[in-house]
This record gives sequence, C-alpha cells and structure tokens, in this order.
Amino acid sequence: MRDRELRDPLLDIAIGPALLHAASRSGSRGAPPVLRLYRPAPTVAFSGRDCASAGIANAAAAARSRGFVPVRRGAGGRAVAYHRGALCVDHVSQDGAQKTSIAERFALFGALYRDALLGLGIEAATVGEVPGEYCPGEYSVNDGHGHKLIGTAQRLVPGAWMFSAVVVVGDPDPLRDVLEAVYRELSLDWDPATVGAIDRAVPGVGQQDVERALVAAHATISAPVSEPLPESVVELALGRADRHRVPEG
Repeated sequence: MRDRELRDPLLDIAIGPALLHAASRSGSRGAPPVLRLYRPAPTVAFSGRDCASAGIANAAAAARSRGFVPVRRGAGGRAVAYHRGALCVDHVSQDGAQKTSIAERFALFGALYRDALLGLGIEAATVGEVPGEYCPGEYSVNDGHGHKLIGTAQRLVPGAWMFSAVVVVGDPDPLRDVLEAVYRELSLDWDPATVGAIDRAVPGVGQQDVERALVAAHATISAPVSEPLPESVVELALGRADRHRVPEG
C-alpha cells in the first residue's frame, strides 16, 4: 500500500508495529502480506539501546533543534535519520508453513533491495556494512563506493514478522548533519561520509522511480495487498504511540 499521508512521526513509527500486531492476532493463517511504503516527515529513530544511553536527552534535543522529531523504534541497532527525501518500507507477514530464520530473511531482503538498486542503474550496488556507516549492519545495502543507501531491520512476534527498510532517495546533507550531532551526543564513532543517496549515485532518479522498483521487487517474493491502510490499524497505532516517545532526561 502506498501510504500518502504525511503523519506525525510518532504515529508513523507506531503503524508498522500495529500492522504486525494485527497480523499476529489474526485467526486467518495464510492471509496475504502487507507492504507499506511512505515518505516520512523529518525523523530521528532511536533504538532501545540508544534510549538507555546517558546522552539520549541531549541527542533528542539535537535532533529537534535541526527540525527532526525524535522517536523510539522497535527494531534496529542505532539511531537512523530520514525525511521526505527517503522512502520507508514495512513488509508484514504471518509465518508461513515453512518458517524462515532471521538470517534467511535478512539475506533474502538484502538481495531484493540490492537487485532493485541494480535495476535503477547503480551497477556496483552490494549488500554489506560500509566501514564507519551509521547504524551499522551486515545487511545494509550500499552503492559499492562507500555510501550507505538502505538500512534494514526486522521485528518478530508470535506468528508474524515485519521487515523494515529506510531507503535514502535524495537530499542526504540534512541527514548527515543531524546524525553528526546525534552521534556526538551518544558518544558513537562513525564516518559522516558514508551517508549516501540514490540520486547521488544515479542523477535523475526520483521518488516514483524508486517506489516502482521497490514494489516490483517485493512482488517477486509475495503478492502484498494494495488496499488503503485500515482505519482500525491507525486507531491501534494511536493507542500505542506513547511507547515510541524518547526519554526527555
């Protein structure tokens, strides 16, 4: 589903887990996967580990001072930043008859996103951690020249899972700026030069090009539903949004 609404980041970050909760509680096993793509408002998503750090209050303040809303996410290792120049993806599915492992899903989706970038013209796109990247991960996807373009994470609950990705399409400079400030407050070492964007690797590629590539890529492994976001899921997310607030200090 293409989620076209520009929502408050606290609600946006809560919708994925709400979809996951709904899939887990559904009595209809074999229900189709749900694919949600949306363009977010400027956001810094902190991990639980970040939120337990001594510098979290200052890090959140640094994000706000640069126009980014701090939120707490449910999956992933370290803080990530995104804005309207990015696409966020949540793929939610019930467990199938043959369950896949966490590592298998990371490998599957990493290859899926790499192939999407190859199709967009990024000829050296590859899966793997770029030395010094923000929120480092074995299954990040990069341009082959030291720039991270896609970060991935997943979350599991009984009977269902969610695989999420942040795809930076354009305008990486504000992301680099806010991450420099946030990581400094969290006392984390990294290399700001690793922040990349798809349109820096292939000039002229836009949001719609990337969205079409992602939808086509996901269609190769499943047939996700395309209906509008159910109001019941939005209501559930509203009731759970406070779980995603960052500690104020």
